[in-house]
Amino acid sequence: MPRPFRIATANINGIRAAHRRGFDDWLATRGCDVVTLQEVRCPVDALPEGAFGDYHAAYDAGELAGRNGVAVLTREPAAAVRTWSVPDPASPLPRALRKHATEGRYIEVDLADVPLTVASLYLPKGGLPAHLQDSKRMREAPDGGAKYARKMAFMAGFARHLAASRKAAAAQGREFLLTGDLNVAHQRHDVAAYKRSNQVEGFLPEEREWLGQQLTPRTLVDVVRRLHGDAPGPYSWWSWLGRAYDEDRGWRIDYHLATPGLARAARAYEVDRHHLGQRISDHAPVVVDYELS
Repeated sequence: MPRPFRIATANINGIRAAHRRGFDDWLATRGCDVVTLQEVRCPVDALPEGAFGDYHAAYDAGELAGRNGVAVLTREPAAAVRTWSVPDPASPLPRALRKHATEGRYIEVDLADVPLTVASLYLPKGGLPAHLQDSKRMREAPDGGAKYARKMAFMAGFARHLAASRKAAAAQGREFLLTGDLNVAHQRHDVAAYKRSNQVEGFLPEEREWLGQQLTPRTLVDVVRRLHGDAPGPYSWWSWLGRAYDEDRGWRIDYHLATPGLARAARAYEVDRHHLGQRISDHAPVVVDYELS
């Protein structure tokens, strides 16, 4: 039986901190063919030595110091790399995304060894709409819904961009896989505290509806949900506070969203909650094995 093609996605919450927590050992031993990263949070010239191990890295650090940064790591150099920071006149960004072009939020590559395009996305966290903001219950000062509006505009623009990228891959005979931290939990089973989360950013009805609109049997499939079934979890993010991690009270906001042909090839998944007894980040890598011919 051929070895499965293993793809992982991980929000590492800063590569320097992740290395201190064992990311380099996880990367060297996990046996992934492709690894997508979010929140690398490091200029290229400040990356730790051997930051990406033996992988070839397509990386967009962005221009916001200490924030964002996305990457796709591959065994072979990518056949093509596309980022928002390098404008493509043939495929201009939707207007709503242009202000985010230099933030290091999206990168996609065409793999050289299999007919597949893989993208890494770090979608803005957002905030609450003005009518849900209560200064007595918020850690940050109310902003009148500015972060909420920014996220909703981003999602509207990204839906158009996503459809265009998926169709462009199909035109080249490639499957398409969107991975990353979408900062949206889609369904009831994607949050541990369902009743308390209904008025929390990341689980607002309009955010959940947006994600649902991207998922259809003919466009993109939530691979881990299909494999896991209609049951709670598997969560991929837990607060550093309290006992949320120890008690597995988390959110599922890190995804593999695949075109139908690729989704059918998914055979197994695993959420790497810790490595050698240590958390690499407040997120955990989500690893999927695909059986590719």
